[in-house]
Amino acid sequence: MNKYAQAAIQTANLCSRGKQISPRPAWDQVTSHIFGKGTSSQEKSCPRDAFLGLCEEGFVKDIPAGKYCNSLKNKHYVLSAIALLKQDTTLANQLPQFLWERVMKGEQKVHNGQMDVVIALWKSNLLIPS
Repeated sequence: MNKYAQAAIQTANLCSRGKQISPRPAWDQVTSHIFGKGTSSQEKSCPRDAFLGLCEEGFVKDIPAGKYCNSLKNKHYVLSAIALLKQDTTLANQLPQFLWERVMKGEQKVHNGQMDVVIALWKSNLLIPS
């Protein structure tokens, strides 16, 4: 499990402990601890916006739907990934790149941590697949 996957799980758990912390500050707190505050890895937007997009749509357990991010693309990628995982749960046991290729439907674009986030949350039972 890579560090963005760990960050997604830790952030979801932090938000669900009733600490009254919303997803974005929680993500910043967790990733500052994992990567170091202000580092490029800590500030990387694709995995962050993938996580926030899932939260925004109400897919992360114990986090209410709301306005958390501005990235429509990253949110679309993870919502597509969830739809694919619902159809074939074995995709969660493949490399994230494999799921990414399915999401992209042939479009050549580099995977940037988004699938690590969705797979980690899926495998940790932190998603509400409505």
